[in-house]
Amino acid sequence: MSDLGHVLVLAGGLSYEREVSIRSGRRVAEVLRAAGVDVETRDTDSSLVPSVLADPPDAVFVTLHGGAGEDGAIRSVLELLGVPYVGAAPDACRVAFDKPTAKAVVRSWGLNTPDSVALPKETFHDLGASAVLARIVASLGLPLFVKPSRGGSALGASIVRSAEELPAAMVGCFAYGDTALIEKYVAGVEVAVSVVDLGEGPIALPPVEIVPDAGVYDYAARYTAGHTEFFAPARLSPEATQACEAMAVAAHSALGLRDVSRTDLIVDSSGRPYFLEVNVAPGMTETSLLPMAAEAAGRDLGALCRGLLEIAAGRP
Repeated sequence: MSDLGHVLVLAGGLSYEREVSIRSGRRVAEVLRAAGVDVETRDTDSSLVPSVLADPPDAVFVTLHGGAGEDGAIRSVLELLGVPYVGAAPDACRVAFDKPTAKAVVRSWGLNTPDSVALPKETFHDLGASAVLARIVASLGLPLFVKPSRGGSALGASIVRSAEELPAAMVGCFAYGDTALIEKYVAGVEVAVSVVDLGEGPIALPPVEIVPDAGVYDYAARYTAGHTEFFAPARLSPEATQACEAMAVAAHSALGLRDVSRTDLIVDSSGRPYFLEVNVAPGMTETSLLPMAAEAAGRDLGALCRGLLEIAAGRP
């Protein structure tokens, strides 16, 4: 590990998740200052590169969500600048950020993930939307879950319970991305498992159970206090808990991630978990899941963030 001088928290960006990122960055900066770290918070604008070159931080904590924050682009720039940062390297980010690709990778490792199809908007235009949608329903059945293949915070995502609902769900999805992931909906308990690695290998924090008031964990349910009930640790059997934790660590390893990640899962009525997606820059807001998991594990969030920065700063 390395002693920290000053560190940089990156927050904001230009993705649809900008406001969430700003809240995450503010929270990380607060807990780091409480842990005795000299913190500067910056947005990703034209002043970033000159300022980093003029006064290089010892390490960077990336709290950018969506877009360049999770697709590896900003991390590529940080590597060009020779600045260490918390989290996965650019290549791993690119794989994890694309949900169909991430699903294919974890499936190759033997992990359960719902059957799905990923189709770009052009396919519907070229082949005829009604014919393609009819085949999707015939192949995958109902209900379905539709979401953009890239992005987060449940923007553009919806449950489809009848064939008549599918066209509108596709339109809503394409408002946030050019490719839709249409997934067989698995009913069950929604949980998130955060994984951290402080130098001794990745370990899972306690799973957090998510129970949205409206039945769907959408953008409002995620970021409006009181719209969702959380249980940390999740109300699962010991066997299901262990299976969820093992799946999150396996996904973290399969995708080549490092330092920190959060895997979203569905646990069916038999206690079997299904991989949905992984986040390389988990939310850190007051209603985010990693901070809840850290508290459930008896870990101080500031100490955890500081430890991740020290690992990054000490990387050769």
